[in-house]
Amino acid sequence: MKLLITGGAGFIGGNFVYHILSKYPAYQIICIDALTYAGNMETLAEAMKNPNFIFIKEDIANREEIYLIFEKYSPDAVVNFAAESHVDRSIKKPDIFLRTNVIGTGVLMDACRMYSTSRFHQVSTDEVYGDLPLDRPDLFFTEETPIHASSPYSASKASADLLVLAYHRTYDLPVTISRCSNNYGPYHFPEKLIPLMIANALNDKPLPVYGKGENIRDWLYVKDHCEAIDLILHSGKLGEVYNIGGHNERTNLEVVKTIVWELGKPESLITYVSDRPGHDLRYAIDPSKINRELGWLSATSFDQGIKQVIKWYLENSSWWKNILAREHHNAMKSSYLRFDKFEKN
Repeated sequence: MKLLITGGAGFIGGNFVYHILSKYPAYQIICIDALTYAGNMETLAEAMKNPNFIFIKEDIANREEIYLIFEKYSPDAVVNFAAESHVDRSIKKPDIFLRTNVIGTGVLMDACRMYSTSRFHQVSTDEVYGDLPLDRPDLFFTEETPIHASSPYSASKASADLLVLAYHRTYDLPVTISRCSNNYGPYHFPEKLIPLMIANALNDKPLPVYGKGENIRDWLYVKDHCEAIDLILHSGKLGEVYNIGGHNERTNLEVVKTIVWELGKPESLITYVSDRPGHDLRYAIDPSKINRELGWLSATSFDQGIKQVIKWYLENSSWWKNILAREHHNAMKSSYLRFDKFEKN
């Protein structure tokens, strides 16, 4: 199979690249990434050594270049990870999110139609459903939960999902969609909650938490997520949406305290900052459908996964320190990105 993976230099996309290279050594991977702030070629250093891996720096919204790539490589399937995904950034500059997440998705599907690609898989997010109340732990997002986006980011992802389903109905494009809960794991960009807290704690810097830290997220280990997408890609039903969740709900404060305890740091590092506008309260996914139809369940508990992640960040400090150094240099020229404040988990 020739598999085109977009956003492969990012967090989840990079992990998926390694999953495919390991599990399907005969597959050829064509990886596209625009290498914006969250794309990092260091993540793909080992993949670049594989003769079945090809990397192309390109913006998925660049129609002419995307068509040329499809014409040259004729991919059998596309898995679209490419997205602007940071809520705080979307509040400041929503137009960037619309270009990549909506227009870019449309360009990819048009290319699939033109060059007869046999599968398009859209990697989405549970944030398209909005949020759930903190006092109703019995409620979960299902595939039938109405779309109710809260931020420009989640609205752009919801728009892309609707576009994907419209292409399936209108053009009979063979598509699937997955909506995941919050991922964590190796190569996680260090502006996100878990890697940011690890980096700050290791440097004895403040650990800023939005509001009272009561917001709840369902945490999914990235390798479990990659296995789920693999199953959907090879066995999922066309035109279907599959929710992927870890059943590992934690408040943001619980997550931060776990990291503090694991690293042997004092809780006095935890500080509380003003809450984000429109901050979603709780995300929780019901993965019954993918379990019932494809036999998938998350294999990694949060208590197991967080230890593995902390160990990875301790053993790969050069990876995230290089990113922080680069972003600090950029921040000296622009106040847009601040690593001394809490960012979206």
